[in-house]
Amino acid sequence: MRVLVIEDDADVASYIVKALDEAGHNATHAETGKQGLFLAATEDYDVLVVDRMLPAPDGLAIIRTLRASENRTPAIILSALSEIDDRVKGLKAGGDDYLTKPFAASELLARIEAVTRRLATAGISPATRLAVADLEMDFLARTVTRAGTEIKLQPREFRLLEYLMRNAGNVITRTMMLEHVWDYHFDPQTNVIDVHISRLRQKIDKGFDTSLIQTVRGAGYTLRVTSQ
Repeated sequence: MRVLVIEDDADVASYIVKALDEAGHNATHAETGKQGLFLAATEDYDVLVVDRMLPAPDGLAIIRTLRASENRTPAIILSALSEIDDRVKGLKAGGDDYLTKPFAASELLARIEAVTRRLATAGISPATRLAVADLEMDFLARTVTRAGTEIKLQPREFRLLEYLMRNAGNVITRTMMLEHVWDYHFDPQTNVIDVHISRLRQKIDKGFDTSLIQTVRGAGYTLRVTSQ
C-alpha cells in the first residue's frame, strides 16, 4: 500500500517509515502540514498517518480540509493527547482511527490493516487491485500475477512495480523512483534502480509475448504494452 506519513518529528517519522518499508509498504514522508496536505490532495494514497500536533495546518485541519473536498482516504491520527475528548475530536474531524504516542510499530501496522479492511468491507476503501494488460497486483494478498501465473517479488520490487503500475503509460525518471520508492531526496550515485529494473524484467517480462517495462532513453522508464 502507498502510505503518506505526515510527521514533523524526524525520529518518529524515521521509525514509522522504516516499519512500513520492512512490511513491504510504500511510504512517503511529509515533514510539514503544508507539504502533507498538498501531497494528500494531489496524489493517490491508500492510507494517511497524520500527526495531530503539526505546525499550521495541524493534523485535524488537514483531515477536515480533505474531507470537505470529498477526499475519503483513510486517516490514522497520531497524538500524545490521550484524553477521551481528544480522541473524540480527532474522530469527529474525519479521522478513521486514533493512536496515542508512544506506540509500537506493530500496533500501527495492525491498525493500518484494520482500517483498510474495515473500509473495504463497507465498500468505500481505495482500490485494492491494480491491473495493466495481463499483469495484476493485489494489495491485500500482497501478490502479483501475470496471465494467471503468480510472480514472487521482494518488498522493494513490489514497491517499484506498484509505482510503475500506478503511473502506467507515463515516463518515470530515476529521480522520481528514488523519491517515491527509496525515499531518497538525493542521487546516491549507484545503479540501484537499473539493478531492480533488470530483476523486475526477468520476473515480469521474460517468457511472455509482450514486454511491459520499457526504457525511455535519456529519460527513465515506463510501464506499457508493446510487442517484443
